[in-house]
Amino acid sequence: MNNFQYFAPTKVVFGKGTENEAGSLVREQGGTKVLVHFGSGSAVKSGLVDRVCRSLEEAGIAYVTLGGVKPNPRLSLAREGIELCRKEGVDFLLAIGGGSVIDSAKCIGYGLANDGDVWDFYSKKRQAKACIPVGAILTIAAAGSEMSDSSVITNEEGWIKRGYSSDYCRCKFAVMNPELTYTLPDYQTASGCVDILMHTLERYFSPTEDSMLVDGIAEAMMKTVIHYAKVLAENPTDYNARAQIMWAGSLSHNGLTGCGLVRDFASHQLEHELSAMFDVAHGAGLAAVWGSWARYVYMEKPQRFAQYAANVLGLQVDYSHPERTALEAIKETESFFQSIHMPTSIHEMGIDLTEEQIQELARKCSDNDGRTIGGFKVLNREDMVQIYRMAK
Repeated sequence: MNNFQYFAPTKVVFGKGTENEAGSLVREQGGTKVLVHFGSGSAVKSGLVDRVCRSLEEAGIAYVTLGGVKPNPRLSLAREGIELCRKEGVDFLLAIGGGSVIDSAKCIGYGLANDGDVWDFYSKKRQAKACIPVGAILTIAAAGSEMSDSSVITNEEGWIKRGYSSDYCRCKFAVMNPELTYTLPDYQTASGCVDILMHTLERYFSPTEDSMLVDGIAEAMMKTVIHYAKVLAENPTDYNARAQIMWAGSLSHNGLTGCGLVRDFASHQLEHELSAMFDVAHGAGLAAVWGSWARYVYMEKPQRFAQYAANVLGLQVDYSHPERTALEAIKETESFFQSIHMPTSIHEMGIDLTEEQIQELARKCSDNDGRTIGGFKVLNREDMVQIYRMAK
């Protein structure tokens, strides 16, 4: 196990009706003027935004609102939010939604607390020195942004999707009422479950040795997600299933399952370019590329895939030929994706990649040969091309 730092300062308020505590939670953090940030409709239509604003009013806290966040959140709206908050004297950001809304709020927070263009942080030109406090009321279990140190933003100029991580942006509190996820479309629920699973898989597939404790936590989490994703496919209003998935989503991306490990996250980087170019659901894109990534890299450490096969999927291991078990595990994972109606190729998302598009995806993913990705196997631009071809 390698040296590590673990920091998870977010206060979690979990359960039914907890969104009504928003006002007291903001006041507890010293907020006096709030930006209520949300998506394109469901949070308004369901009455959730009104309930939260009423809670703020009852706590004597002023607020302004900014909706319109889209999946794969846009830099332009974040910049609009930065200007609105400066004009209104906002000192606290309250995100009502899933990862896209929370990530957009974090981006606004960086822009408010630092001089210059906020995109500089995501393009790795400089580091942030602060972030305006952010709180979250979660409506989608998926990205884990409510407890993570990361945010991801899409710049419409060139359609480049990039992430930025620092402890400054970690949410001060996260309100998690599983009932708020009941009305999600089945596809969005399934896509979220894949994203949660991938946040753990991308830490689990590591070259680091001797990680028994962290492995055990990760394996239990992955088994939980796979089991309850299938339950939700049959019964979308099963409260316990929603609760298990929601809590797994937070734990999968707050750093817990990566302590002491070299992380991978190549599949996430590959998918970011897909969702930037084609605006696909992030979890679906991950399902579409993961099997191709896995087949491309499994011979680096087939024993790791065999361990996953046995401890998560319950498969028999061929110890004399672990590579056979590795391939079986990849196939079984893709069968799980299919069982919850997720794609296992890019074509299944209605996209037929041209060779020119493959080259463009790899060019962007590699930052014009300026970076490699992955930790399980380090991938260069040509590796990326090969995986996109396999996934098409």
